[in-house]
Amino acid sequence: MCFITSTYLYSCSTAFFLQSHSIDFKMFVYTAASFFSSVVNKSDASSTCSRIFSVQFRTTPMDSTGVPHILEHTVLCGSQKYPCRDPFFKMLNRSLSTFMNAFTASDYTMYPFSTQNGKDFQNLLSVYLDAVFFPCLREQDFRQEGWRLENETPTDINSPLVFKGVVFNEMKGAFSDNERVYAQHLQNKLFPDHTYSVVSGGEPLAIPDLTWEQLKQFHATHYHPSNARFFTYGDLPLEQHLKQIEEEALSRFKRINPNTEVPSQPHWSSPREEHVTCSPDALAPDPARQDTLCVSYLLGDITDTFEGFTLSLLSSLMISGPNSPFYKALIEPKIGTDFSSVVGYDGSTKEASFSIGLQGMSEEDTERVKQIISQTIDDIIEKGFEEERIEALLHKLEIQIKHQSTNFGLSLASYIASLWNHDGDPVELLQISDSVAKFRQALKENPCFLQEKVLHYFKENTHRLTLSMSPDEAYLEKQAQAEEEKLQRKIQALSHSDRKEIYEKGLELLATQSKTQDASCLPALKVSDIEPTIPITPVQISTAGGVPVQYCEQPTNGLVYLRAMCSLNTLPEDLRLYVPLFCSVITKMGCGALDYRQQAQQMELRTGGMSVSTQVTPDSTQLDMYEQGVLLSSSCLERNLPHMFQLWRDIFNSPHFDDEERLRVLVMMSAQELANGISYSGHMYAMTRAGRHLTPAGDLQETFSGMEQVKFMKRIAEMSDLSQVMRTLPRIKKHLLNPDTMRCAVNTTPQKISDTAAQLESFMKEVADNRKERKPVRSNIIERPLDPLDDSGLSRKLISELNFQPCQMKTFFQLPFPVNFVSESIRAVAFSHQDYASLCILARMMTAKFLHGEIREKGGAYGGGARMGGGCFSFYSYRDPNSVQTLSAFRKGVDWAKSGQFSQQDIDEAKLSVFSAVDSPVAPSSKGMGRFLSGVTDEMLQNHRERLFAVTHKNLVEVAERYLGVGQRTCGVAILGPENHTIKKDPSWIVK
Repeated sequence: MCFITSTYLYSCSTAFFLQSHSIDFKMFVYTAASFFSSVVNKSDASSTCSRIFSVQFRTTPMDSTGVPHILEHTVLCGSQKYPCRDPFFKMLNRSLSTFMNAFTASDYTMYPFSTQNGKDFQNLLSVYLDAVFFPCLREQDFRQEGWRLENETPTDINSPLVFKGVVFNEMKGAFSDNERVYAQHLQNKLFPDHTYSVVSGGEPLAIPDLTWEQLKQFHATHYHPSNARFFTYGDLPLEQHLKQIEEEALSRFKRINPNTEVPSQPHWSSPREEHVTCSPDALAPDPARQDTLCVSYLLGDITDTFEGFTLSLLSSLMISGPNSPFYKALIEPKIGTDFSSVVGYDGSTKEASFSIGLQGMSEEDTERVKQIISQTIDDIIEKGFEEERIEALLHKLEIQIKHQSTNFGLSLASYIASLWNHDGDPVELLQISDSVAKFRQALKENPCFLQEKVLHYFKENTHRLTLSMSPDEAYLEKQAQAEEEKLQRKIQALSHSDRKEIYEKGLELLATQSKTQDASCLPALKVSDIEPTIPITPVQISTAGGVPVQYCEQPTNGLVYLRAMCSLNTLPEDLRLYVPLFCSVITKMGCGALDYRQQAQQMELRTGGMSVSTQVTPDSTQLDMYEQGVLLSSSCLERNLPHMFQLWRDIFNSPHFDDEERLRVLVMMSAQELANGISYSGHMYAMTRAGRHLTPAGDLQETFSGMEQVKFMKRIAEMSDLSQVMRTLPRIKKHLLNPDTMRCAVNTTPQKISDTAAQLESFMKEVADNRKERKPVRSNIIERPLDPLDDSGLSRKLISELNFQPCQMKTFFQLPFPVNFVSESIRAVAFSHQDYASLCILARMMTAKFLHGEIREKGGAYGGGARMGGGCFSFYSYRDPNSVQTLSAFRKGVDWAKSGQFSQQDIDEAKLSVFSAVDSPVAPSSKGMGRFLSGVTDEMLQNHRERLFAVTHKNLVEVAERYLGVGQRTCGVAILGPENHTIKKDPSWIVK
């Protein structure tokens, strides 16, 4: 369940049919509701095909109490047919769903799910229909999910009254992110006259103004079939869905006029300027430059699909990549660290908008940035765009259409949601080939077609907002003070009997939360419904120029996917921290005869993207062994294969590292991106840090992608002279881009294998000068055959640190957030160990049956749980108002597991949940990649599968005692959050 500011997905009016890529799109009105169905022909339904359902309601709040968001949470807490508490979370463990969620956008609420199992589809459809149309909407659920006044310690009537609630804490966490704060203000101020002027997810100080009665009223007026859009996708017969939807929901309603239309925003006669403040960012690349400025333009109605298509392409031409005019004008002069958090075309509101600006800039550059934006628009009107850039963009579109992802149906639902929500034609929106042809024709007939759009929508547009944001040192203090004042006003209005009632309701809620729920009313699959075996993915192992290559024949729709794993074993230790930076810049600095602009253009024109990323892979058999490397990834249309290899050839033979100005731009953007990401992914940073000292692989993960890397990049961004970094990058290149320490993988059609093999052979000859036998930095190298059944000498080289000494460490990072991200990681076992399967089941069962209740329901955190992976058993919480109390909940979870107070039904549900992840669809481009990267073969996966099936109650109690008990475990703890006096006073914590 989540709240999104910039939107996604769908709507409809008449019935007609369209054939496209072996998919029938059907759209029609049925009874009182709108339907959109994408029926995949059975003959074309591959293993990547999930069956998708979604129902979406237009939800248009007129205040910032968060009523649609709290309603989205509360409808999932029980319904007429399924009155048990929290059927949504319970169904996560009673199905094989590959996706279950709900979203609140600015003007709609959406409930999607996907599964590969036909019986499961019917079960989930029944639960979702009953939840949205016939929810219980109990006051207790509203208080738990939305907000409540409650004693800080519910069992102590003398403890102070505080605000609690899942959505209340979620939105406090959401608005701790300056990017989110800016985006919200921008939308509210650009559309000041209707629903977009409020915070649909809820403004934390307004949420306590919402009443239970208002919630029920909003449901009655908005959650009706006449205000609904239904979406299905997959290879199941449509008639079956319609019959079930009619019988279980629609037959009980009559058509009404829901009156939820969003009127057009009245256009301003002159531009406006606004200013807002935010919290300072302790991790900003330059603490003295933390301002944001953006100019936002109101465009046309999104239901004009061709105009939207044109403006979206125009936006990309204006801002995407180093060849775009705004990149040249705003990013390259280094006035700011990156584009503003809201940038480009946004079609998520009834009328689209376009925004352009900078973050990480100085306040004194405000007028300069405004002037540059105005001048750049004039320059575009005068000069237009190069034809090659337009072709590169259309090529990118062609690749996106051909690339097959496992979540295609969900992406489709998301893509059409906003337009359909405002009664646009989603089928027309999906006829992308028609739009491309129309676009080409418009350019042919009028070479100034795009310049005229820029003139109309930007130069002559008076509905233009310039919004600036600057940090205020007292921002968090003011927020806390405002919340305290709101709290005191609520408290002062209470009588003695009100206080007593609050205490009693708190005890009632606690009792309900602590009671074991009877979920027998809910439908469920059985463990016997799970496929006993996995499908085998055939691969061929060969060589090209002496380099091992794995070939996997797949229906890739005319695309070739190439990966190369390059070992880090010979890299000196002092260069390790620089590897992520090397990965991010190696494809963006220029190569061969191409400068960085020409390189970017060729990559867009000839490939589906070229990237390099760090790779740390724990061994499947030994906890203290791992493989370290960087992964080169790219794809292209079959016709462009020679061009893609030419680009890689130039990167291997003659990458450019000598442009300090270009490097500085990339460093600033990278540092800014890392700093911005913490408030979204704080739980991942906490888990990475907690596992740092438990395994050698964990230590390297922290170096490459943890808080250590965030702080390192901040230091690099602060350097006035990058010459030392420029000298370091070529040293790394010599060790990494070396065919002697590489292996490759190719996924493509059977017809293209031999051509790709020939190209790869030629490539290896032409980069032969990079071959150099270098000594590993560490002597403890273990070789593992690429194919366990064929010991022909082709191998992976792993680092073995059998003398590694794990140690306990507790680390606290003080950050400007009002909520915490908490993790505790425990050293456990490797993938092939007989106990690994039991620990996977235990993690899932503890999450569903204990931790969810303790951390989310009672504690008020947005999320929390346990997971097994990378050799560690990890606990985590997300956007959590508590810190050390959550660590106590983790320990209680261990005690619960050791006590064995769970049933066979609980175990079976955990198995279903684990298998839904294990059996999630794999795209043709990714088949065989688990084997290539980690050496885990289909046989090993089948063994793991059989161990999962075999897990018993006794196994679970035993692994809880063996690995998680206080005396047995070696653990690490990490918390990211606001100032914490309890932790500061405790000498066992390291405070950063």
